[in-house]
Amino acid sequence: MIRFSSHGAAKQVTGSCHLIETARARVLVDCGLFQGGRELEEDNSEAFAFDAAHIDAVLLTHAHLDHCGRLPLLHQRGFRGAIYGTDATRELARLVLLDAAGLQEEQARRAARRPSRASATVSLPLYGINDALRSIDAFAAPLRYGERREVAGGIHATFVNAGHILGSASVLLEVEDGDERLRVLFSGDIGNPGRPLLDDPAPPPAAPDIVVMETTYGDRDHRPWQASVDELVQAVSVTLQRGGNVVIPTFALERAQEILYALYSGIRAGTLPQRLPVFLDSPMAISATEIFLAHRDALRASFVEELTQHDPMQLPGLRMTRETAESMAINQIRGGAVIMAGSGMASGGRVRHHLRHNLAQADNSIVFVGYAANGTPARQIIDGARSMRLFGDDIAVRARIHTINGFSAHAGQSELLAWLRRCGQPRRVLLVHGDYARGMQAFGAQLNRAGYAWQMPGAGESILLGGHAQQT
Repeated sequence: MIRFSSHGAAKQVTGSCHLIETARARVLVDCGLFQGGRELEEDNSEAFAFDAAHIDAVLLTHAHLDHCGRLPLLHQRGFRGAIYGTDATRELARLVLLDAAGLQEEQARRAARRPSRASATVSLPLYGINDALRSIDAFAAPLRYGERREVAGGIHATFVNAGHILGSASVLLEVEDGDERLRVLFSGDIGNPGRPLLDDPAPPPAAPDIVVMETTYGDRDHRPWQASVDELVQAVSVTLQRGGNVVIPTFALERAQEILYALYSGIRAGTLPQRLPVFLDSPMAISATEIFLAHRDALRASFVEELTQHDPMQLPGLRMTRETAESMAINQIRGGAVIMAGSGMASGGRVRHHLRHNLAQADNSIVFVGYAANGTPARQIIDGARSMRLFGDDIAVRARIHTINGFSAHAGQSELLAWLRRCGQPRRVLLVHGDYARGMQAFGAQLNRAGYAWQMPGAGESILLGGHAQQT
């Protein structure tokens, strides 16, 4: 019997982790961190609902932390199988996991220096750098798009371009268990088509029987790319005219590169100053940009052609600041700068320091260009918080707040439906990685209209894939 269970991103957006089991093999697709409010993040330290030592392989759809961030924990708890991903995913995952481990170790050291009066318990990191390195060592030879490989007994995997971030993939599993044969397609995160840097999502090489599908934006569509670029350039231009700074909380993978390209477009069009001071204040985003440019085979052909004439990632006024002292110096700038820093949801990283110095000034702008999960500081600001607690101080929110959703690396509702139509007519669609009350329910209603059988698995719920479709 072929069974499916979800151990993350089940009726929620974050922590993707899905298990396929047969009599011969156990394979995970992704093993990501839960991200959001404190209560959700505490789920990361809980025991897995399966025996990590009995997992034969992990298939990694892409390198975002909510898809790869628990890999060191998996290894720590007994996993000794192989991890499969594309070449770019392996490089980016190394960067992301080492960064996450370093941050956790630093947070633990900071907590140990200032122990709570209420508790003498020493704060331990979820995992450390050595754990991250051991999980990185478990990566097998990378898979190319379209390559079919046996990853466990009776399970073959084929990766196809998901168009989400560099190296991202949807994964088609051909699963054999006795006389039973099933094709199970895991969407991963499906990219937003029509963007200039990456190719559009590709369909699977064969029609699947079951589709496990993300629904992050199952309830709405995004603004077109060019309209979003125009809105960003206008927000920056108006802020510069009134003498303010622009702070852009930025995801290091893909979003930072796209925003640099959008600013380049504004400079090339003459809407923004030729030597606009732009600070990419994120060591991880700087390294990700280097990896991005090194994998030209994974980029859209028209963008590669553009790179041969001029590198849009090298703006005339761009400064990439790796060192802490350089980052601190940015906060002496009182106006006229664009500051890009992580994290994208403002839940950690250098952007919190820049928010502390820029939120309270009415001339400044804060521009959010990505998904903001419930409970995160980004979501609180977007929802109208009048003040934010940052480094022990209550900072008034007086800056202009902009939200531009067209830069999303996720497909919107219409693109999700179009991608599913290209997969044929699966027996069943399992909805994951979405807000239960909004994205999943709304997308389920669309599936009803289109005649698809579907359901929303609960956390840990074991589903027999060879059984009859069931709608929930």
